[in-house]
Amino acid sequence: MSVYADDVVSFTSVLKIAYNFLTGRDYLIKKKTKEKKKLISVALGFPDLVYAADSIPVFPIRMEKFKINLYLLALNTAKSLFGWDITTNLLGIARQLDFLKIVDSIINDVLSTINKKYNEMYDLGVIDEKSPNLCYGVNAIYGMHKSQYENIDANLKFKIRCSEWNNYSESLKTIIPNQIWIDIPSGEPENQEKSLEVIKDSIDKAITELEDITGNIVTDNSLKKQFRIGNQVKRYYKTILHEIGSSDFYPCNPATFAEILGLLTISFQDYNSNAQRYLENMSQLVKEMRERVKKGIGMDVSNTPRLLISPIFNGWEPEIHEMIYRFGGRTIYADWDILGLLEEIPVSKDSDPIMDYASFLLNASKKGVHCLKNCDVLVNSYLDYSKKWRFNGVIFNQVLDCHTNNSNCYELLKNKIRNELRKPTIIVRFKKIGENIEDLKLKLAPFMDIFTQ
Repeated sequence: MSVYADDVVSFTSVLKIAYNFLTGRDYLIKKKTKEKKKLISVALGFPDLVYAADSIPVFPIRMEKFKINLYLLALNTAKSLFGWDITTNLLGIARQLDFLKIVDSIINDVLSTINKKYNEMYDLGVIDEKSPNLCYGVNAIYGMHKSQYENIDANLKFKIRCSEWNNYSESLKTIIPNQIWIDIPSGEPENQEKSLEVIKDSIDKAITELEDITGNIVTDNSLKKQFRIGNQVKRYYKTILHEIGSSDFYPCNPATFAEILGLLTISFQDYNSNAQRYLENMSQLVKEMRERVKKGIGMDVSNTPRLLISPIFNGWEPEIHEMIYRFGGRTIYADWDILGLLEEIPVSKDSDPIMDYASFLLNASKKGVHCLKNCDVLVNSYLDYSKKWRFNGVIFNQVLDCHTNNSNCYELLKNKIRNELRKPTIIVRFKKIGENIEDLKLKLAPFMDIFTQ
């Protein structure tokens, strides 16, 4: 879709993030074979301990072979000769002159490529001998590990609110013997101190296991160094969500902005396996967005309703943000912010980094992702977030076959936001990428009409 190409062609940072994601396999194999780095699989945005152990965190789908967009292939060839900035300028001129039409899609094509691979990983997970009624996210991540287990030295996992996630993780022991668990209690107010100790002990144990596997020592300094990098990444991420995402003028059209947020949601999980590089790309992305806004390059969205769509981290239909754009709205994806994973970890000269990390994990559990007893915490997180950032409406993405309280929360979430915030809400159901798109469009049309009445 040329609309995306027109916008993204001048976002060098987005092109870098996309290229680094899609070419992850070559990068990771080189790290493993030539530099003898250990590859540790991660998910849900917790790569810090792996980086602190001087090893490489990897969201396993990035070990797959992706079809690379012709634009990005041309970009890689040209950037070796001219550098990133000159290359994107040259290709921008090429587009204006209609040379080769190499920027016919770009980010839309990138996400389509990733989504196709997600479906392949889901199918690979489904055919195994386990319960057929697992959600898209669990099946997909299981499939990723089943596909790439020979390249993975260990799996770092955090106990979350999904019992099926925790059970599937146990089953990975048969293909990846090195399973590193970090336990996060639910964190009731009366047990805060005890919960912190449990988490701290679990982190200590995980660090010892990482040291044994990697042969590297994790120090206070290595932890603090990574926390500083992570904090800066989170700061830029929140700037994009709040400063840019809440503004009346976007540096691109809303569909492109949603595409970028979708790419960040996926790539944030392991920082594309290079934290410093990812930080530099995020810094550049914020700079480029601000410069475009300052120059008036982009789109006035002052009268465009802003809609929160969540959760998407365990699977969603990416076509939805394009539909909303065509219906006259704009989409925000903010899972990691809602669930507390964009909160910074305190770093000071005399601080205890392990205890600070334990506090970070416990605070995230209070947002709902690790809550195992009921959905009140999660409901309140959505309610507070929607109120604070003044969304015009909320679309809840219900993943079918989800066995956690998350599925049972949707009606409560919808009713609370309608009754307490007086905002329109709707529930859409998701099974697999590409399924029921026409039904989704029919359901969204009357919902979006609410904002034009």
